[in-house]
Amino acid sequence: MFTSVLMIEKALTSADVEFVTTLHGEEPVFFHVLLQPRGDQADRLLRAIDDIALGELDEAAREGETPEGEAAKGEGERALDVSLRALRAAGGRAEGRLVEDHPLDALKTLVTEVDADEVIVLTDPHYVEEFFHRDWASRARHKVGVPVLKLFSHSKA
Repeated sequence: MFTSVLMIEKALTSADVEFVTTLHGEEPVFFHVLLQPRGDQADRLLRAIDDIALGELDEAAREGETPEGEAAKGEGERALDVSLRALRAAGGRAEGRLVEDHPLDALKTLVTEVDADEVIVLTDPHYVEEFFHRDWASRARHKVGVPVLKLFSHSKA
């Protein structure tokens, strides 16, 4: 069985689930999902810039309405639950947890714990962070010791 750590920031869409569950053909995959709830207000500006770069001006204007930090934990738990159920329904084995501390430390710890074969980072585009190679996938490549695949999530379910 192939062991994959899947790092996400929101609930998986049906297209995301189909994509990650078919990456390895017929080989069974066990997904260990890490979900990072929305960060603190310092991240809000970067998300707004990403929204503007994608032409999503309405999303940029609504950034201040989205819960963050501790207030986002409940939403994160629901998104994790939805994602795990969807992966299982698609035939994968899956377990998961919310990231409580620094995401890359949690990722490295989990990769070691489960002896992962790979890491899949599935997020929305983050142009500013990607430009400076400060996004999760770029930084994880230097930290986890297994291949890291970066994928962009589908925005619609």
